[in-house]
Amino acid sequence: MKITFYGHASLSIEVNDIHVLVDPFISGNPKASHINIETLPVDYILLTHAHQDHILDVETIAKRTNAVIISNFEIATHYDKLGFESHPLNHGGHWEFEFGTVKYVNAIHTSSFPDGSYGGQPGGFVIEGEHKNIYIAGDTALTLDMKLIPMRTKLDLAILPIGDNFTMGIDDAILASDFVDCDKVLGYHFDTFGYIEIDHEKAKRKFFDKNKDLMLLEIGESLEL
Repeated sequence: MKITFYGHASLSIEVNDIHVLVDPFISGNPKASHINIETLPVDYILLTHAHQDHILDVETIAKRTNAVIISNFEIATHYDKLGFESHPLNHGGHWEFEFGTVKYVNAIHTSSFPDGSYGGQPGGFVIEGEHKNIYIAGDTALTLDMKLIPMRTKLDLAILPIGDNFTMGIDDAILASDFVDCDKVLGYHFDTFGYIEIDHEKAKRKFFDKNKDLMLLEIGESLEL
């Protein structure tokens, strides 16, 4: 399993030559100007919620690639009505795709489309694939529901928002890693704009002091599980 960071909360997950793109906000992020969305291989698009900084490039990419859009019922229905192929999930439900099993789990945040219309309830994803299991938290506060995840799934990586202000910050992310029983963390949703800028060394040190590993990838950089 190969994970590539595209800035903000956008990620690519590659499993057996299947490419899954998460929350594509790339063309609107100046820090990701070197990433060309016209050349990204995409088979599936996972969307945690409907905010613009998570869905901006969905239509452009799905139109070019015919990618299947996976999200909550309201978001999936929205794109289905626009003529895109979608698969709806809701909290607690899972489905087996060719790249692995995807479960939609709780997140505490808000969710609306750029025009203000209802985007359903936000969520995160637990993905079990290729003998590696990951948790993509989405935009969320720290929540006790995270403790349910390791009751069913032993995680190899937790992908957690760390920018604070709109989501949990560093200290709550450390607690979240305790809740999901995973000490290997990829941080995201940070540095895109002023409200969520962080001190990288301080963040890594806080995790290190708790015997945890916080990885902060450069945009376009990848890691292998």
